[in-house]
Amino acid sequence: MKQRRDGRVRRGVLGAAAALGMLVAALVQAQGPDWDDDLRHDAPERYTVLRGDTLWEISGRFLHHPWQWPEVWQVNPQIENPHLIYPGDVIYLYDCGGRPCLGLERGQGQARLSPEMRTIPHREAIEPIPLEAIRHFLREHRVVEDPEALDELAYVVGGDDRRLMSGVGDRLYARGEVPGGGRVAFYRVGERFLDPASGELLGLELESVGQARRERQEEEIAVLEVTASRQEVRNGDIVLPLEDRALVTQFVPRAPEREVEGSILAVPGGVQFIGRLQVVALDRGRRDGLEAGHVLMVEQRGELVSDPRTGEQLRLPGEGAGLVMVFRPYEKMSYGLVMKASRTLSVGDRIHNPQRAVSAALR
Repeated sequence: MKQRRDGRVRRGVLGAAAALGMLVAALVQAQGPDWDDDLRHDAPERYTVLRGDTLWEISGRFLHHPWQWPEVWQVNPQIENPHLIYPGDVIYLYDCGGRPCLGLERGQGQARLSPEMRTIPHREAIEPIPLEAIRHFLREHRVVEDPEALDELAYVVGGDDRRLMSGVGDRLYARGEVPGGGRVAFYRVGERFLDPASGELLGLELESVGQARRERQEEEIAVLEVTASRQEVRNGDIVLPLEDRALVTQFVPRAPEREVEGSILAVPGGVQFIGRLQVVALDRGRRDGLEAGHVLMVEQRGELVSDPRTGEQLRLPGEGAGLVMVFRPYEKMSYGLVMKASRTLSVGDRIHNPQRAVSAALR
């Protein structure tokens, strides 16, 4: 191990002029990872980024805990927007001040700054996590934090030719003011998210059922043409302008700055058992310090058993079972994506700040 580390130190010194720069903000508050405890024993010296890689997967090649990425990522100030990583770029490992660091070398077409440098479009940059499932989810779900505000929104009152349900190409009518100049969406009221301890309303889920364009507004009645439909649009469905839900794609996995204690609140779609890359609703949000990119550990609830002597019910200690990354925080709750699941997760499982000494089952 010492020989390997000494070699890294020498390579780090030789490459320091090109690789050392300012640390990302997370490193300021972090102690930093350790060569022995946090770095994988099979971590490569260099890794060439491939199309289809994600930031999480690349982090996992070097680190036991991928959310430590900001603590080891060294930014070369000569590289424009170093948080975007492209296929062909090289991630390399070296020693900086006795701790492991990761540097970036731009691949072919973006290796050096020059008048001839080709700029790779942002759409080709690798994603931080598998984002397609999230994009699909965000197109179909949104959360309203003030349910009473729904009473002021337009809603479907009828379809053409007295239809009770409408589909693509149909004309229907909504009561209320529907803004023109853009597409609108139809939503159906879904689950009410309640705090399991206090009963506080954390948010009301709206499920998208379709889209439309406004043809005209006649006093309090709007005439709409259905342009897309996931389900049949029904009387009573709510009409809202399409939400600007562009996903932030430059966040990096990291532990929350504040201590967070909560639980998995629900699973959209009514799934009973939760696995990797499934979306979950969490009962903690921005007011609790959660931001997009924050990683939380999931602790599976211990089994409820009966004491053989007294007959009383006892809850056994929980076990670390997975990791979830927040991708859409609201004020009182959040949506997260399960990144690891060593056990089957379920509603009610505890979430909290990740520990450095995570069970080997999670590695």
